[in-house]
Amino acid sequence: MISKNTVTACLLGLALAGPAAFAQQEQWPQRAISIVVPSAPGGAADLTARTLAHYLNQKHGMNVVVEDKPGAGGIIGTAAVRNAKPDGYSFLLSTNSTQAANQFLYKSLPYDAQKDFVDVGLIGKFGTVAVVSPDSEVKVLKDLADKASAAPGKVFFGYYSSSSQVPSALFREYAGIKIEGAAYKNITQILTDLRGRLIDFAFVDYLTAMGQISGGNLKPVAVTGQDRSPAWPDVATTGEDYPGFVVEGWLGISAPAGTPDEIVRRMNALIAEAVADPATKEQYEKLGMQPQSMAVDEFQAFVREDVQRWKGWIDTAGIQPQ
Repeated sequence: MISKNTVTACLLGLALAGPAAFAQQEQWPQRAISIVVPSAPGGAADLTARTLAHYLNQKHGMNVVVEDKPGAGGIIGTAAVRNAKPDGYSFLLSTNSTQAANQFLYKSLPYDAQKDFVDVGLIGKFGTVAVVSPDSEVKVLKDLADKASAAPGKVFFGYYSSSSQVPSALFREYAGIKIEGAAYKNITQILTDLRGRLIDFAFVDYLTAMGQISGGNLKPVAVTGQDRSPAWPDVATTGEDYPGFVVEGWLGISAPAGTPDEIVRRMNALIAEAVADPATKEQYEKLGMQPQSMAVDEFQAFVREDVQRWKGWIDTAGIQPQ
């Protein structure tokens, strides 16, 4: 039988532990925070994470470590965060691929994007841009469609992941043309082969394309965003030629399910602060991103909607899961 004194002692312990636990969360972070990037070093996602880490270090003295874990279309890095302790010290540089597209592009995944993660905050959005060799005769998307119509099956595009295949596959469906895809292990080789005209075109994200286009190494012919890109205002959207042809991506921060809500909301506020910071915002814009923050609930609703968008795009493109 439990004595009255024992019950009293337990209640007193809980009363004392409550404020202590709250104080511990209030002091977060007490050690280094890890942001896992599920793609290669030096890429768009990596630079986005490092820009955020730099801001948090400079403005708040936070020790943020960026870890690149590339492979399998973002699956390896995403699974690593899924398996991490949900204590507020492990985060994922999440994308439209990891949280939305992959579940329709792969027959099985070692994670459930909806159940295994809490989506913390948006950093920004971006479209993709169709690029060709700078000396290509192709100037606009219709030129590319005409070229493919004149030589069915002899116009090739490059892609480096299942989700990067989507814009080209949609182009094939909307234009009613026969084009062939060439799979690559990384985007670097695609850019090399584009310049060498071993392939005809590729859709690459703004962040990757920005430096290549400004350096004259590639030529943009169309963008897949809802609106024209400020970086290339003279380049038409795919939707201008083919109504409904819109594909946009995003980058944000997610955490393992079970991460304390107080930490999730604190991290969300820090992301919003970083995105609003003029210097940080400029860095993101130079990468080709349109910086944008959302409150936690708004971002989670956005991700749920994005799942349905990617399902529709992949269905339209006729891509079968691997």
